[in-house]
Amino acid sequence: MSERRGFWDTPWFPAAVLVLTVAQLAVAEWVPGIERFADKAFGARLLAYPLLMLLTPAIWWLVRRRRGGTERPPYVAFALVMLPFLIDVTGNSLDLYDTVLWWDDFNHFVNWVLLCLGLALVVAPRLRPAWELVTLVTGLGCVLALGWELGEWWTFIRHGTEIETAYEDTLLDMALGTLGALVAGFVMLWLDRRRGPA
Repeated sequence: MSERRGFWDTPWFPAAVLVLTVAQLAVAEWVPGIERFADKAFGARLLAYPLLMLLTPAIWWLVRRRRGGTERPPYVAFALVMLPFLIDVTGNSLDLYDTVLWWDDFNHFVNWVLLCLGLALVVAPRLRPAWELVTLVTGLGCVLALGWELGEWWTFIRHGTEIETAYEDTLLDMALGTLGALVAGFVMLWLDRRRGPA
């Protein structure tokens, strides 16, 4: 008898996150005259976000196929990796970046908690010794924060209106992303201790 699983642990959860993200990106790119989407590189996001959202599941499937594994896909982890993209786009759709002073900083922290927790659940759920989880997840999050900031600079900051405040904002975003990754690492450590010995 197969184990019954809720929505959160099925392919429908990451699929719903992907569809909601792409739908908002499509509106941002193709519906004219919406000021909140202006000069924010939504054409590039419409291409990059779905690819980045599907990268982790694609790599997981390829590795599993190569190893001949039969383990069940970690749908919750996939959705956690995808959620930051949905949160980012929804923040733009609701104009939160321009109307809520703390929204951007909140995003960089919380989104990195979600992203790094999802990645850790995929790549290192049982790393030993367990404390190495914190180091690995924090380092991964720091590198990803750097990559994200480089992507932002390349796509819309270097020729945009935010160039004068970009340095300070970039440093804060990277610090918040790294802090979020550190929190994700400690969450993984807590989950590992709750599960007990492998």
